[in-house]
Amino acid sequence: MSLFLGKIHYWLFNKIVWFEDLETEIIKLAKEEGLDVDNLSKEINNKYGERLPNLPLEEIIDTSNIHGWLQDKIHSAEYRLATWTVKIMEKEKSKEKLEDLYKTQGIKAAKEAIESGKYSNNAIDIFNAMNDYILDGMPCDRVNEVISQEEYKVLWKRRICVHKEIWDAVNGDVNLFYELRDLWIKTFVNELNNKYKYNFLGNNEFSIERE
Repeated sequence: MSLFLGKIHYWLFNKIVWFEDLETEIIKLAKEEGLDVDNLSKEINNKYGERLPNLPLEEIIDTSNIHGWLQDKIHSAEYRLATWTVKIMEKEKSKEKLEDLYKTQGIKAAKEAIESGKYSNNAIDIFNAMNDYILDGMPCDRVNEVISQEEYKVLWKRRICVHKEIWDAVNGDVNLFYELRDLWIKTFVNELNNKYKYNFLGNNEFSIERE
């Protein structure tokens, strides 16, 4: 069965798994905040689909519709996480707790990236490492367009937003998602190599560059 699957499919699958790991931590926070996690989980899962089982990709994917299956799992995970975030934001001081959660996962991902030995200490590899973890739709969406890249600096632009429709549908603010993810990326880059910095430059442009 794995003959039907390529590296890009495992790459996307891994990104979904990391996204769902974030969801798990958010659900733990929801429980700490006193939300009715059991009933909310049933409601959210019934509406948007359940998270992936803890099984290898080749055992669970629909090989007759690989692209569609992966896209469906991305949407499902995004809707669930957005809904949980909206619910938690009803509680006091929840944003600070979410920020801590995102930063903690950024550190965790960076440590895994370092241990993998796949990345060198330059801006291009740090940018590639970041994209091995963050979820920005399907590759065919072409969300991020690299403007320039060299050893010490990568500059890119977010062409389109694939998240706003989802956040709007659950009465959430997509800007909160981007704020939290920016914290994740800043922490990730700093942990991976503290000589480099992630910057939001305005006008949907970003950079990773050596300080």
